[in-house]
Amino acid sequence: ANYQELHEIPGTKLVVGSLVEVIDSAICTDLCGVIRWIGIIPDSPHITVGIEVEDDPNLRNLPTSDGTYNGVRLFQCREGGAIFVPSNKCTNDRRFIEAEGSQAASTMSADAIKFGHVDCPTVLGAVAPLRIHNTEELEAICGKFKGIQGHHNSCYLDATLFSMFTFTSVFDSILYRRQGPQDISHYSAVQNVLRNEIVNPLRKNVFVRADRVMKLRKLLDQLSSISGLTSEEKDPEEFLNSLLSQIMRVEPFLKLSSGQDSYFYQLFVEKDERLTFPTVQQLFEQSFHSSDIKLKEVPSCLIIQMPRFGKSFKMYPRILPSQVLDVTNIIEDSPRHCAVCGNLAEYECRECFGCFQPDSGLESTAFCESCLYTVHKHEKRVKHVWKPLSVPRDFTAIATHILHTPQIFMELFAVVCIETSHYVAFVKTGSGPDAPWCFFDSMADRKGEKNGYNIPEMISVPELPQWLSDDGARAINERYSKDKDLPEHAKRLFCDAYMCMYQSTEVMMYH
Repeated sequence: ANYQELHEIPGTKLVVGSLVEVIDSAICTDLCGVIRWIGIIPDSPHITVGIEVEDDPNLRNLPTSDGTYNGVRLFQCREGGAIFVPSNKCTNDRRFIEAEGSQAASTMSADAIKFGHVDCPTVLGAVAPLRIHNTEELEAICGKFKGIQGHHNSCYLDATLFSMFTFTSVFDSILYRRQGPQDISHYSAVQNVLRNEIVNPLRKNVFVRADRVMKLRKLLDQLSSISGLTSEEKDPEEFLNSLLSQIMRVEPFLKLSSGQDSYFYQLFVEKDERLTFPTVQQLFEQSFHSSDIKLKEVPSCLIIQMPRFGKSFKMYPRILPSQVLDVTNIIEDSPRHCAVCGNLAEYECRECFGCFQPDSGLESTAFCESCLYTVHKHEKRVKHVWKPLSVPRDFTAIATHILHTPQIFMELFAVVCIETSHYVAFVKTGSGPDAPWCFFDSMADRKGEKNGYNIPEMISVPELPQWLSDDGARAINERYSKDKDLPEHAKRLFCDAYMCMYQSTEVMMYH
């Protein structure tokens, strides 16, 4: 039989787990219970609701079951504890309605009990990201049972979702784009679970229970080509590919000059033995230079994968995530300044990369006409091949009146890290260089063994802005030559970085 399950009773705030009364004139008194199933039953003209009801003498006069309907198991409960009624017979349980008229947060479903007796109500509508201004505000929302609760190898997804949605709106178009004719039939179901059961509760109550995430995992597992998303160890890029590309059909963030599109950028670099503690900026420019590609436009979001191979091999033992990423020199047709005099650049010589100083990046490849010829008179550079840069005509007209060619920066807002197959995240909770950072682990602690549950945790890391600064990073790197001696969070940040997420505050508003 084709039983179509729904997540909520349309037009109400009643969902699976809601405490309700059954209003029926055929029954002498109202029955109370918990909604365990909502859906459409074949040959029934209305939406049917399966309720696990409290013990009541009136149940003897009603058809009851153990959660089966016409021989089909829809949920599990005690024998004689389930009734199935039309959705219009259900209303909020008056015993749990507060004076304001909203439902009290005391609903305790079977899932809540299974995952630590913490409620996680569905939150409808649009909820803005959390905005934290100082360490005191951050510490007020940190602690155990904060963030997204891990379950069955979900850390790859927990750390990624927490980074994407808790404190930034750069990915919010995913939550609100209406379903179109090209979308899969389950598009709205996936979007509703992501928005109403994960992102909104995370932003409103700073907690998402594992069963809510499992709903999303099951949908992704069923609807995408990537199997094992409900139980196996996966990588963040597998999850992103499943959600963004295959199911939500999100426009790729990166448009490359090669004609390819992508959601993230993998750093491909040859190891430079002179670099003992490279920055993401250095590796990023090195990678774009060796690939000989550029970005067609400034992305709203830039997800960069560190140069690692598998879960164990790291090209560099430590990498410093750059707080701000200068993308000026990798945007196609973007105005650049001359490496010598600072005026508007008209030519690019790729062979001059790193010629002048060992740590000079792509800025060393751009020249005005006068400096280009002067630089290439040198015997080491006389055989270099250069090409003209394409500069917007409007900018060329005003270039002589501008003291400095504008640079384009993107801001670091999250670092996803991996150690022995376990993913965690450092996430920036506000904007600007001094904004507080938190550390998130969806499986920080555990209660019980096989049938137990994980306890997620958020921790304030007040030292992190200092560690990310040039002077602070240099000091801590020189002070602790052995990785095992580094402060715990510094070790995870510098040694275990897997993926860095950057956002353009100018561009994200338009996406």
